[in-house]
Amino acid sequence: MKRFFKVYAISLIVLFSLISCTLKDIQPQVPAQPARVALVLGAGASKGFAHIGVIKILEANKIPVHMIVGTSAGSFVGCLYAYGYTSYQLQDLALKLDQSHVADLGIPDNGFIKGEKLERYVNFMLGNAPMDKLRIPFYAVATDIRSGQEIVFGTGNTGMAVRASCSIPGIFRPVVIGGSTYVDGGLVSPVAVNAARRQGADIVIAVDISAGVQPAAPQGTIETILQAIDIMYSRIGALQTPGADVVIRPNVGSIGSADFERRHDAIMEGEKAALNALPAIRVIVDRLRAENRLN
Repeated sequence: MKRFFKVYAISLIVLFSLISCTLKDIQPQVPAQPARVALVLGAGASKGFAHIGVIKILEANKIPVHMIVGTSAGSFVGCLYAYGYTSYQLQDLALKLDQSHVADLGIPDNGFIKGEKLERYVNFMLGNAPMDKLRIPFYAVATDIRSGQEIVFGTGNTGMAVRASCSIPGIFRPVVIGGSTYVDGGLVSPVAVNAARRQGADIVIAVDISAGVQPAAPQGTIETILQAIDIMYSRIGALQTPGADVVIRPNVGSIGSADFERRHDAIMEGEKAALNALPAIRVIVDRLRAENRLN
């Protein structure tokens, strides 16, 4: 009898072990979370037209973009794309854009440009859509001038957020929002890779237009300010881009920050740089699709 119970007990142990292994084998597989691809558009004033060329190549090759983070000029282009303008519509807008549409020169008072025209232009082009109603989630990066902290706007008045992000000190007047004063986001985050990560980006494609400055000495106050800002963008941007998965660097060093007339050249340089980066981007996109992580 003892032998019977001993054999019975061993049989039960073996049986439960087999059941346990079987249950482990049939546990439902938890699907991988969908990946979010962020397009980070950097600061660079008139060099920012290069962003349109980059977007043209990404769009033509069906590279998904689930989030846009823009600083300064990057926020201007980024909000329009996030609203729903195609890359070719953006190019058409850029080539027709006149400085008088976005620059309201006034008596120098903490800045030559008030920025109200820029804000109105953005809101008009977006049908007054607030940031959280855009087709693609969009974030604009600015700097709190009192604390020196990076501020990321993701809700509220889109034109006002872009104006704050573009308010280069000495050129634009600072923007007051909710009792705080904001200036150009490029002071602290010209290529806002970390901001994109904090917003949940799994993959970051960054467009850095800060590298390289004009070798010629600037002429006049505005050119001097912009040249100094370019140098700062370049130095800070070099610290931020290593956090991106892919960095696209259009060759816009010869285009001055105030060189509005060379926008077509900037767009072309954006296209060239994006084409060069496309193989690296495809590797990432193909991997995510193989893992069923891209919609």
